[in-house]
Amino acid sequence: MRLKSILLKNFRSFKEDTLISINDLTVFVGKNDIGKSTILEALEIFFNNKIAKIDSNDATIDGINTDVRIGCVFDNLPTSLSIDTRSQTSLAEEKLLNGSGDLEIVKIFNCSIKTPSYKTYANAVHPTIDGYNNLHLLKNDELKAKYDELHLTTQIDRRSNVQLRRAIWESNTNLIERLSLVSLEEEDGKKIWNKLKDELPIFALFQSDRSSKDEDSEVQDPMSLAVDEAIQSVETELNEIKRIVQERVTRVAERTVQKLNEMNPDLARELRPNFKTEPKWSSIFKLSLTDDNQIPINKRGSGTRRLILINFFRAEAERKQIEQSRNSVIYAIEEPETSQHPQNQKMLIEALLELSQQANCQVLLTTHVPGLAGLLPVEHIRYLKIQDGNKLLFNTCNEELLKEIASQLGVLPDRRIQLIVCVEGPNDVKFLENISEILHSTNDQIPLLKTDPRIAILPLGGTTLKQWVVNHYSRNIGLPEIHIYDRDEQTPPRYQTTVDQVNARVDNSWATLTGKREFENYIHPTVIQAFFGIGITFSPTDDVASILCTAVNADAENPFNLLGDNRAKRLLCDDCSKLMTYEQLNEIDTDSDVNTLFEKICERL
Repeated sequence: MRLKSILLKNFRSFKEDTLISINDLTVFVGKNDIGKSTILEALEIFFNNKIAKIDSNDATIDGINTDVRIGCVFDNLPTSLSIDTRSQTSLAEEKLLNGSGDLEIVKIFNCSIKTPSYKTYANAVHPTIDGYNNLHLLKNDELKAKYDELHLTTQIDRRSNVQLRRAIWESNTNLIERLSLVSLEEEDGKKIWNKLKDELPIFALFQSDRSSKDEDSEVQDPMSLAVDEAIQSVETELNEIKRIVQERVTRVAERTVQKLNEMNPDLARELRPNFKTEPKWSSIFKLSLTDDNQIPINKRGSGTRRLILINFFRAEAERKQIEQSRNSVIYAIEEPETSQHPQNQKMLIEALLELSQQANCQVLLTTHVPGLAGLLPVEHIRYLKIQDGNKLLFNTCNEELLKEIASQLGVLPDRRIQLIVCVEGPNDVKFLENISEILHSTNDQIPLLKTDPRIAILPLGGTTLKQWVVNHYSRNIGLPEIHIYDRDEQTPPRYQTTVDQVNARVDNSWATLTGKREFENYIHPTVIQAFFGIGITFSPTDDVASILCTAVNADAENPFNLLGDNRAKRLLCDDCSKLMTYEQLNEIDTDSDVNTLFEKICERL
C-alpha cells in the first residue's frame, strides 16, 4: 500500500479540512511554527502513536469541537482479502473504497478526555439506506436472519459472512451509495481493519530535536527499523520457534498440574497454562554503534550522529534496489540539514532523492534552509503560509508561489553565472561533472562543472527550486545557453528541432546532439567490466544500460543482480564514468564529441 494523501481536521493549527497530497518524495517548506512538523507528527499518531502521541491539547483551541480527525488515503491496494476461511473478498466488494477507488482510513480522536481514545472508519462510497448500511457490524446469526427476512434463495455458504453480505446487497438495486464513514471497530469491520494493518506502510519519524540517550539516539531508530524489517523477513521461522517453545512449555505446565492434582485436586482444577503476551522479538536485539575506543556514537558530535543517518539511507537505497520488503516504508525526516556542513547537506538530499525513487519507499521532509530547499524538485514542494489570518497549504506551486518561496527562504540566483548548460536529466549532470574532472587534470582551462560558479547545469527532465530560480533570473539578462541532448534511436532524432531552434538564436547559445546514442556510450568497456565484474560489448547506437542489465541479471552471483535500467544508468554515469582515464576517454570518443563540447563551454566563459 502507498500513501497518496493526508487529511487533517481540528488538529492543532489545522482547524478546517485540509487535504495534503503525497508523492514518493514530498517536501514541506515554510516559516518556523507554520505546521510542517505537525503534519509529520499527525502521521506518527496515525501509524504508531509512539514518538508523537495524541494529547488532549491537540484539538484546535476553539472551545467547541474536541474531535480530531487524522485520515490517510492509500492506493496500490491488496487485490483480495481473506477474513474468513470460506470466502475471498476485496475492498471493492466490501464497498470500502472512496469515490476515486482508493482506501481512505479516518481515525477520530476524542480529545475531551485526558488520554484521548479513538475510533477507526473507512470513508467510503457505501450503502446509506437502513438495513444495508451496517452489515459489517452484524454477527453471522444476524446476517442469516437478515437474509431469511428478505426471502433470498441464492445458493451460498450461509456460514460465510462475506457471501451473506454480497447476496443481501445484490438483492437491492437502489442502495443509495454515498460517501460515508463505515465503522471498522466491530465484527467483520474490525477483522478487515486487522488484515489491512498488516499491509500498511512502516512509518518512521526522525525528529530534528530527538534525544541522544544510548538507547534512544538519533542512530537507534533507523537501526531499530532495520531490526524490524529483518524480523519481518523471517516471520515464518520465528512463528515456528514460538510454536515449539509454547508447545514444550505447555507440556511441562500440564505435567505440573497433573502432579498437583495428586495432592490438591481443587487447586489443580483452577489452573490452566496461559501465555499472557506474545513474544516481542524486536526487544531482544539491541544494537549499539561504537568506535575503536568503545565510545558510543551518541556521545559524539551531533553532526557525526546525523552522518550515520546519511549512510543509513544510502545503505537502504542500495538494499531496496536488490530486494523488496513485504511492507512499503515511509521515512519522515524533520530538517535533515540539522548540524550538517553544506556539503553533507547536499549529500543527504541526494541520498534521500535516490531513496524516494526505490520501489515501496516514500520520503517526507521539512526544511526552511535555502541551501537544502534549493536542491528540491519543485513538483514535490508543499508550501505552507498564513494569509489573512488563515493557514493555507498549496499542493502545487505556480510561478508566483515559487517566486514567493524562493524569496522567503532566501534561495537567490548566483549572479556570477555566465553560462547555462541544459541537459536531459540528473544522470547527464553527473556524467559531465565527472568528465570535466578528467579533462581538467590534463588542461586546467577546462572548468570543473561541480564547483565552478560561472556555470549552472539545468536538467530539463525535472526542475529543482534552485534551477527554477536560475532559469527565472536568466530570462531577464539573456545568458547564453548550451543544450546537449541524446541522439537516441529515432529518425529524425527527437530533439533535432529543439537543437535547430537554439542554434538559430543570436545570443551566443549553442546546441548539439550526442554523436553516439547517449552519454553511457562514452564510457569505456574496460571500466564497466572493472566496476560491474562483467564484460559487455556495444556499438555507438546500442542501449548500454539495457545490455548491461541483461548481462548482470543473467549472472546469479553478481552483486548487482536484479539491476534495472534506471539504476544502471545512474551507476554508469555517476560511479563508473569517474573511473575513466583521459586515455580511455579519447579511445572510446573517437570523434572527440566530448572534447568539442567542453571547447564550446570554454569559449563562452
